[in-house]
Amino acid sequence: MTSARELGMCRCHHCGLLVRFEAGHICPRCHSTLHVRTPNSLLWSWGLLALATFMLLPANLLPITHFYNKGLLQSDTIFSGIMALYRSKMSGIATIVLTASIVVPIMKILGLGWICWQLQRKKPVRRRRQLVMYRIIDFIGRWSMLDLFVISLMVALVDRGVLLNVRAGPGASAFACVVLLTMLSARMLDTRLLWDKAAR
Repeated sequence: MTSARELGMCRCHHCGLLVRFEAGHICPRCHSTLHVRTPNSLLWSWGLLALATFMLLPANLLPITHFYNKGLLQSDTIFSGIMALYRSKMSGIATIVLTASIVVPIMKILGLGWICWQLQRKKPVRRRRQLVMYRIIDFIGRWSMLDLFVISLMVALVDRGVLLNVRAGPGASAFACVVLLTMLSARMLDTRLLWDKAAR
């Protein structure tokens, strides 16, 4: 199968217009500089992924919520909050939070890291398997904010400002950073690099 690159064509990264590629030329529609592949795509993806991995530690170790119950401060991390839900016999919600807060971010980081590592190896890649993995990671990325949605919903339902007061902790901000960074890492990765390597 002949690729657009072999025909001297490229797709504008901003507006999606397919045009004939010439180095240094700009897109006739949006006037952006044309590139055959996203510049430094793999480096950007690795950097954002490394930062997301670093932020995973404070996201899981710092309190994600603070409860002020009759003047007494109670703090919960993601894990302790999940265990509290299990102890309260809310196993369904606890399983959703466990999946969205711990399992999904770790699997996304491992999956993206594996794809980036495969692109850097000299051996040929199985592009079909990696493209399927990338699409799964990209699809579940839109559900990654589910845990923060649960927290905001809980705050809206529980917070009365007198007897029980709920506030988001620093762990919630760190978790939001993890979600955002993994989404950006997936978006920065130009999957056409898989086809380029497979064609070598």
